[in-house]
Amino acid sequence: MAGNLTRQVRAIAEVASAVAEGDLTRSINVEASGEVAELKDNINSMVESLRETTRANQEQDWLKTNLARISSLMQGHRDLPVVAELIMDELAPLVSAQYGAFFLAEDTVRGHELRLVGSYGYPDDEERPTRIPVGRSLVGQAARNRRMVTVEELPEGYVTISSGLGQVSPTALVVLPIVVEEQVLGVIELASVSRFTQIHQDFLAQLMPTIGVNLNTIVANVRTDELLDESQRLTAELQARSEELQVQQEELQRSNAELEEKASLLASQNRDIEAKNLQIEQARQELETRAQQLSLASKYKSEFLANMSHELRTPLNSLLILAQLLAQNPSRNLTPKQVEYAGIIHSAGSDLLQLINDILDLSKVEAGKMDVTPERVPLRQLLEYVEATFRPMTSQKSLEFTVATAPGTPVDLLTDDSRLRQILRNLLSNAVKFTEQGGVELRIEPAADREVPPGVHRGGPIVAFRVKDTGIGIPQQQLETIFGAFQQADGTTSRKYGGTGLGLSITREIAHLLGGAVTVDSTPGQGSTFTLHLPVARADFEELLENGGARQLEQAHDGVDDAVEESAPRALTAPAPSSEQRRRRLLVIEERPRGLLTLVAERAVADLAQDSDDPHGGIDIITAVGAQEAASTLAADPCHCVVLELGMPHDEGADFLEAMRGDSALASVPVLVHTGHRVSLGQEQGLRALAGDRPLDFLSSLDDLRERITLHLAAEQPGDVLSLVRSEEPQRPAAQVVDDSFLGRTVLVVDDDARNLFALSGVLELHGFQVLHADNGRKGIEMLLAHPDISLVLMDVMMPEMDGYTATTEIRSMPQYAELPIIAVTAKAMPGDQEKSLASGANDYVTKPVDTSDLMARVRRWLPA
Repeated sequence: MAGNLTRQVRAIAEVASAVAEGDLTRSINVEASGEVAELKDNINSMVESLRETTRANQEQDWLKTNLARISSLMQGHRDLPVVAELIMDELAPLVSAQYGAFFLAEDTVRGHELRLVGSYGYPDDEERPTRIPVGRSLVGQAARNRRMVTVEELPEGYVTISSGLGQVSPTALVVLPIVVEEQVLGVIELASVSRFTQIHQDFLAQLMPTIGVNLNTIVANVRTDELLDESQRLTAELQARSEELQVQQEELQRSNAELEEKASLLASQNRDIEAKNLQIEQARQELETRAQQLSLASKYKSEFLANMSHELRTPLNSLLILAQLLAQNPSRNLTPKQVEYAGIIHSAGSDLLQLINDILDLSKVEAGKMDVTPERVPLRQLLEYVEATFRPMTSQKSLEFTVATAPGTPVDLLTDDSRLRQILRNLLSNAVKFTEQGGVELRIEPAADREVPPGVHRGGPIVAFRVKDTGIGIPQQQLETIFGAFQQADGTTSRKYGGTGLGLSITREIAHLLGGAVTVDSTPGQGSTFTLHLPVARADFEELLENGGARQLEQAHDGVDDAVEESAPRALTAPAPSSEQRRRRLLVIEERPRGLLTLVAERAVADLAQDSDDPHGGIDIITAVGAQEAASTLAADPCHCVVLELGMPHDEGADFLEAMRGDSALASVPVLVHTGHRVSLGQEQGLRALAGDRPLDFLSSLDDLRERITLHLAAEQPGDVLSLVRSEEPQRPAAQVVDDSFLGRTVLVVDDDARNLFALSGVLELHGFQVLHADNGRKGIEMLLAHPDISLVLMDVMMPEMDGYTATTEIRSMPQYAELPIIAVTAKAMPGDQEKSLASGANDYVTKPVDTSDLMARVRRWLPA
């Protein structure tokens, strides 16, 4: 036994010696013994365990040493960015990281965010965010969950670690939240080209609380410093205030006695205030109820305006047609004065129709419903329309008129043609209206990005329509108010230019519907420039056009009835006819294809198609160049009406009329001859002889031509235009007996509206008065001084330069006219108007439309026979 033990000990010693000296040969020889081999395995296990224990101790020593070192490095610092940079500079190399970012938690107006305050090897990437909301990305998610996030095998291109020699992509990522007492103070993100070892992960997990405690301490110190500074500042202020309070204390002591006396009074007043507060609360509730009622009333008003606008168009249409027929005097049985009266009626009706259309548009805008039908609009066609519409207006006022396009302007637009024309009509009409000398220019050009105002639909090129004039201009403080409904730059009763003020309000709303905007730049006395910025093609318009235009864009507006919508958008053809109806054909004969008369005809057909009262089928417009082509067209298919340009070369107009006379099938087709000027009596008689018994009208005005085209196309049968006035006529009332008791008396009518002058003059002249006219208050005074025999004055209150109130006051200041009868005439029958007229010195007051019987009764009252 002892010998065996001795042998084993010796063997162990030899093995140990062999292991210690590295003599592997001798070790192998010893291992030949089975007992020695078993003992060797035990020793190897012990050695491996010893190595693991040593490595673990070394790692723990490394971990604790670095934890203590980094903690000590943070001591004494009070600047968070400095601490963050210090941590990143020390931490990244310790864990073999080549990229690092330190995010500090902050509360902002947008919520909880993490702001980058320190980094290590941060890439030069401007798109990488420096602020991350909590919950977004892995950084925000780690902050929300308060747990470490580890990612291994990062994808290629996730982030780049670069140096002066090159760049490489990391393979491992770790995101560590810094949490102290369940409060997230920040997040540290690290990336490495190799995986993070377990000791590194343990080190980072143990380091985060240490960093959190130090950060919390720094934050607390910073807050303490801020509070200390604030306290010191407040202390200084308190010391300064203390001296003031000491001075005021004596005054307060003196006033205490007074305050005590007033205390009882205040108590009673408080009771009164409480009672008044109760009354105010009741009044507030009443105001809320009234506001709701007003909102409902506004809705009903919009519906009423829309319905009434449609209802008024029906009788007004007949009025315009009949007045136009009377003005044309086809039977030549009216006196020149009667023809003039008919023209005045037609002009007034046209203005009323325009006002009705404006009110209809305004009601649709207020109700939130206005149709938009996009289509491809050739710019050339739009420019021809502008030329045809506004060239005569500017020529009549001796103004220059220029239409120009800049290079790069698109050849067509995707928009609503009728709405765009309405905008240009409003802007150009205003420019002509407010310009007395100089000119008006329409310039179309691509718009620069920097000039496009807010609200314009983006996503493509923008085109600018600039309407520039040399008119009166607009003051700076009124550049925005002119776009309000019923607003004008000059809204006084003495303004020089009339109008309702609806045009610009409607223009801005329509521009918004089309995706554009209207701006204005103006200098008083020099002119104005209105600019419409419009997208060349909106994406939603393109989608609608690709779908065949089956639906229309519409503003949503709950609770508004469909009564505010027009029956159909404008088009160049009326609705498709039924199987029983034959399409009507309008033949236009002029010197060149698609000339001025064709544009006028298209406008007339569009107006006819726009009415909810047109019972007819579709209308085709056929154009012919010269008499020969026109004759061939008529031979192929008859036409409902013919428009003929008289000024064609080689007297082709007369040749066409002679050719038509030889065809009995065309005997009833009316011919509208556009002359451009009044023809001589001899020329008219010669052409009528060529036409035979065919209806033939000579028209020098394009507006008259358009209305006459509409009239003929609306007739049931060709040539039945005059049947409108030959239909059953109502029984005429008994003729009114007109006295001549005022024969020889003189009346002065002061009014800036020529139609009112004619109307009032006609009534007064029937009663024997001699009537003198003046178109503003100043001229009225001059006329009064020049004619001392004037017995009575009819004074309109709204006139340019000097209104009726001012003129009446000045007349009353003259001793010789202290007793002169003055009757005020106004269109504003509002509360206070009568008192204002009488206060200015008027004897009496009548409102428009003037009741002639009432007017003459008042005249008799102040001017006895």
